[in-house]
Amino acid sequence: MIKVAIFIDIQNVYYTAREAYGKNVNYNKLWAQITADRDVTAAFCYAIDRGDQKQREFQNILRAIGFNVKLKPFIQRSDGSAKGDWDVGIALDAMEYAEQADVIVLVSGDGDFDLLVNKIRVKHGKKVEVYGVPQFTAASLINEASEFIAIDQSLLLR
Repeated sequence: MIKVAIFIDIQNVYYTAREAYGKNVNYNKLWAQITADRDVTAAFCYAIDRGDQKQREFQNILRAIGFNVKLKPFIQRSDGSAKGDWDVGIALDAMEYAEQADVIVLVSGDGDFDLLVNKIRVKHGKKVEVYGVPQFTAASLINEASEFIAIDQSLLLR
């Protein structure tokens, strides 16, 4: 059976799906599509923790589906700007699991991951599937992926 490792950039997916469609991703459908006829080696969702109840409920839903949820605190700077991204953490985890899986699935449209995807594909010889909202996924990321799968109406909550 094909082994798959899944890495989801929750902030990126949330905001791009909301901007493009005005809806949220259906993570049950996403899980079912990614894992069909595959053995899950690792499945991580990376999110920013603001500590509110609705977010905790969402995180528990992700855990119930089968995801390991990794959280970072939301940081509000004194100048009013905010900090909170998981790019380095996602990259480190994906590199670590690249040896243990046949397919790496990255769910993000962030072009910063194009180097990561290239490295996993070329150096490790793995298939890298990138799921993203088409109009908000960097062309460089799509070009580096073995396969790009659009997050469209079929993967959204009704």
